[in-house]
Amino acid sequence: MKETPAIRIQNLMESQTLAMARKSRELKAEGKNVISLSLGEPDFATPEFIKEAAIQAIHDDFSHYTAVPGDASLLQAISKKFKRDNDLDYAPNQIVASTGAKQSIINVMLSVVNPGDEVLLPAPYWVSYKAMVQVAEGVPVEVLAGVDNDFKITPEQLRESLSEKTRVMLFSSPCNPTGSVYEREELEALAEVLRDYPEVIILSDEIYELINFGEKHYSFANIPGMYNRTVTINGVSKGFAMTGWRLGYIGAPKWIADACNKIQGQFTSAPSSISQKAAEAAVLADPSSVDFMKEAFLHRRDLVSELLSDVPGFVTNMPRGAFYFFPKVSDLFGKRAGDYTINDANDFCMYILNEVHVALVPGEAFGAPNYVRLSYATSEEELKEAIDRIKKAVEKLQ
Repeated sequence: MKETPAIRIQNLMESQTLAMARKSRELKAEGKNVISLSLGEPDFATPEFIKEAAIQAIHDDFSHYTAVPGDASLLQAISKKFKRDNDLDYAPNQIVASTGAKQSIINVMLSVVNPGDEVLLPAPYWVSYKAMVQVAEGVPVEVLAGVDNDFKITPEQLRESLSEKTRVMLFSSPCNPTGSVYEREELEALAEVLRDYPEVIILSDEIYELINFGEKHYSFANIPGMYNRTVTINGVSKGFAMTGWRLGYIGAPKWIADACNKIQGQFTSAPSSISQKAAEAAVLADPSSVDFMKEAFLHRRDLVSELLSDVPGFVTNMPRGAFYFFPKVSDLFGKRAGDYTINDANDFCMYILNEVHVALVPGEAFGAPNYVRLSYATSEEELKEAIDRIKKAVEKLQ
């Protein structure tokens, strides 16, 4: 037998965040004291009221198949959440719950992108966006914004990147990997450009909605004229510390929701019935019930910002959401430590991992090769230790 995967798999890169996590585990297995700042996972436990809802669902034998897009009570709860928190009117038949927001995004991509369609990716972008476009046989078009512009593209950049082939624009705010947040006025300026391209669908990834340190979150679909062409993506993983429960969802124009329902019916059917009941409790809760997590992340952000300011060669912004920093490290390229030369961010991350056992993620995976991502979703003690190690390793470079 010819042991050759399909071409789509051969052309697909491994997720760099998962790759770094794997390498970290390998070093830990060798007995190394590795601090991983590579994964975007809250270090909090799922709140008790959510766990109790799941336990009750088990006792109630809520253990059978539900409708493909989710149980009716969950879809109604998400509809209420959209209205309460985002002032968006999504009926239950416009909502599809999936096995994580990652599946939500690929469902939409496979539903609306034809081979050769262009998909705009404001960069830095989340690591899986580009791969999803490629799986859908679309053409990724990266629009890079650097630290000097707080990692946010301008209307001029957007206009220059749009074409008759553009089908989708996909972005996140608050953003993974940068923590940047588009202000309402900035989103409205981008929407003004998009009005001239009525066939473009906007995928607004709002999974970090509840980890926003500035003004109240503003959804792109709220902008006049954008509701009928926007898919709002969200979930419970980040804001409610429910990464392992695997529950994401979309609010979308009905024709897109119907298409996602059709695809999901063939791929996975509905997400876990127990996770649905847990998610129902989460989205119906007052968002302030998880403010303690946001406050902890804000405190860590300020701590990490101060610590990183002492690391030579690091250039950072001040993130306004999520739990990441995305330092520019290109000033360190060309430097050496013994026989090891830092040629790029990949080299730098491997140097830091092998030299001082701290796991970062190279920016190339996010469409920004001069940067690295570090997550501060861990304890303050580990953050202090990790950044102290990084600083000492950088100071060895000549």
